Amino acid sequence: MTQRKVKITDVAEYAGVSVSTVSLVLGNKGRISEATINKVNEAIKALGYVRNKAAANLRSNQSNLVGLVLKDITDPFYTEITAGFSQILEKHGFMLFLAQCGDSPERLETCVQSMIQQGVAGVAFSPLRGASQSVIDMLSQAEIPAVCVARATVNDDIDYVVPDNTLAAKRATQHLVEQGHRHIAYVGGQGDSLTRAERIGGYCTTLIQYGLPFKNEWIVECEGSQKAAANTVQDLLTQHPKITAILCHRPATALGAVYGVERANRTVGRDNYIGQQVALIGFDDVAEAELTHPPLTFMSSTANDIGTQAGKRLVQKMKSTEQAVEKVVLAPELISRGSA
Repeated sequence: MTQRKVKITDVAEYAGVSVSTVSLVLGNKGRISEATINKVNEAIKALGYVRNKAAANLRSNQSNLVGLVLKDITDPFYTEITAGFSQILEKHGFMLFLAQCGDSPERLETCVQSMIQQGVAGVAFSPLRGASQSVIDMLSQAEIPAVCVARATVNDDIDYVVPDNTLAAKRATQHLVEQGHRHIAYVGGQGDSLTRAERIGGYCTTLIQYGLPFKNEWIVECEGSQKAAANTVQDLLTQHPKITAILCHRPATALGAVYGVERANRTVGRDNYIGQQVALIGFDDVAEAELTHPPLTFMSSTANDIGTQAGKRLVQKMKSTEQAVEKVVLAPELISRGSA
């Protein structure tokens, strides 16, 4: 036979006290004598009572759950954010409630709504066009602290922790110009991407600053896979052989670009004068960057640091709601290798 689950009423009866007294002892509240506390604890031990923490959280309006909604948890960039974020939460006794929304505003809204229904203490999420404001409104109405992570939002009333995408693209483009490149392309991402828009802004601004040409046909969208990037880069270099350098929107784009360059009968590298090599620079460094030949140059804003900073900020907001909005922008770093 299945053993009946021990309830708080059983503990109260065994200890000879009221249910409210047991509840106060469990919550470490009220003025309860040492003798009564000992009786309740002895009853808990004797009966094998296990406290339902989720129910207790609901009763006390407290929770140890924190939500994190990211675009793609399989992407190495977001995986590192999750690791940094989770590490901070665990140090403060919180558990992570993780979800992904892809590019769907509706999915982002659903994920956050579900987290609110589960009684989370706070939420961090990556904004999406078409959903950010509605999500912020939902969280505000539920009085749940929130932080935007990895992507900035146009709303000035919410904290965010983001990489400086515009500056990263500026420095990457400047690095290529200083190496003598005059025909530089941008490959990857989709037209509705906030991150892509920021990077293209930095790329175009730098070209204009140096009086260099940029053409719409040199700024090409493509899907996130290496295969899509390889095909796109091959077509781009075949149609526009003057291009000698490419900024690659994401790690998979840079890795796939290596194959696209080779298929276009070019080689990857810094020599754009004699050998007509094609220089490649990616964004958001990954371990695989050092496995290509030559190794890939990247602009990196450490994703783990983004997660760590977002975790710290959300913990602060959960402990005290009376805080000014804080916007953290992390500077990029050029990791120079053989591809540029």
